Amino acid sequence: MSKDIRIKKGLDIKLVGDAAQITTELPLGGVFAIQPDDFHGVIPKILAKEGTEVKAGQALFYSKSDERILFPSPVSGKISEIVRGARRKVLAIKITADAQQQYKDFGKKDVDAMSGEEVRNHLFASGCWPFVKQRPYDVVANPNQAPKSIFVSAYASAPLAADYDYALKGKEAELQTALTALTKLTAGKVHVSVAKSSTSSPFKGMKGVELHNVSGPHPVGNVSTQISQIDPINKGEVVWVVTPQDLVVIGELLLTGKFNAKRTIALAGSKFSKPQYVSAIAGVNIGALTKGNLEADNARVISGNVLSGLQVNEEGFLGYYENIVTAIPEGNDYEFFGWNKPVFNKVSTSRAFTFSWLNPKKKYDLNTNTNGEHRAFVVTGSYEEVFPLDIYPMQLLKACKYQDLDEMEGLGAYEIAPEDFALTEFICVSKQPHQKIIREGLDLMREELG
Repeated sequence: MSKDIRIKKGLDIKLVGDAAQITTELPLGGVFAIQPDDFHGVIPKILAKEGTEVKAGQALFYSKSDERILFPSPVSGKISEIVRGARRKVLAIKITADAQQQYKDFGKKDVDAMSGEEVRNHLFASGCWPFVKQRPYDVVANPNQAPKSIFVSAYASAPLAADYDYALKGKEAELQTALTALTKLTAGKVHVSVAKSSTSSPFKGMKGVELHNVSGPHPVGNVSTQISQIDPINKGEVVWVVTPQDLVVIGELLLTGKFNAKRTIALAGSKFSKPQYVSAIAGVNIGALTKGNLEADNARVISGNVLSGLQVNEEGFLGYYENIVTAIPEGNDYEFFGWNKPVFNKVSTSRAFTFSWLNPKKKYDLNTNTNGEHRAFVVTGSYEEVFPLDIYPMQLLKACKYQDLDEMEGLGAYEIAPEDFALTEFICVSKQPHQKIIREGLDLMREELG
């Protein structure tokens, strides 16, 4: 039986460039990369060397904190380069892919007959464990802690986000297998959230999980919003989170024995001449992904969505957890007297000189201009209008800034992730880097409190 969740606080930012529901297949070959920074907090211990031939699913490195957590190659081929930065930090492991993929065989599994320990060990051995992330701290899950429940958000509400109903069409068997496996990893429930308006979600017929219908403005699709509504986290508790596209990889692994990191990626934004979907493998080169489709003149390309993604160039690579690449105009222009004239072409929660509230369904072609400069926090009360969690966002940001761990605990830092502060950052008149402040605060809590 499904349950309804509706939030009222938030903000839908409607942008030009939704991906059309057409999928093209990206040819194999070229260079792929795994970037250890995608796995926040993980210190890598390299297993493979330059020149080594690897199969898809073969481990490239493991976490120094737990040798069981392996990070596999998404493709088969030759390791062409290990890119290092300051103090020999590993920035990327590049693999030149074979034209014909070779997969490491992990063996087919009957998930119904597996115990929780067997599922856990299989995820370790196959390199699928990094797909399981945890709250608190929004990092790869600590396998030594038992989660009280597991969450899957099958509705992405961020601007221009990929439509899971379309991207996961036909993957019902893989999703059901992966969800059955997850139910064995917790004594609690596996919660799956879908859009209330969805009529074709592949999750609607899933067994063994608790289904929730969510509605309301962004960030209703953020898993933190759903956790706060369904099963809030208290001190000492842990919940795990898995994304739908990663469930498909886990499910296919159990059904076929292959680690296949292929996913359907949305190319969205006004700077794509044909916004649409592309079928490609995780870690794909951005240049190959956008070739012939990107209007490169004055464009910013983002791995992820416009609110929480990272800027990349054509030599960069798709983030390990991402299923969208966004391209929007670069905001490097200066608007003469822009601070004191009526604004019709921008989104704002304020009604001072702005009129987006008159046309809530209008789509905008926004650029990256922040329309202001960094300054001290200005108390306006506007953060609370777009922040649906039962948390005081301004106070929590300040607690992170002055590093008061007791106050951060008391204000609910256990159930948040940096992406939850993307909207407050978007509307911030002080131009403060909210997501960076929260990330540093969570890192401090993890270091000091464990």
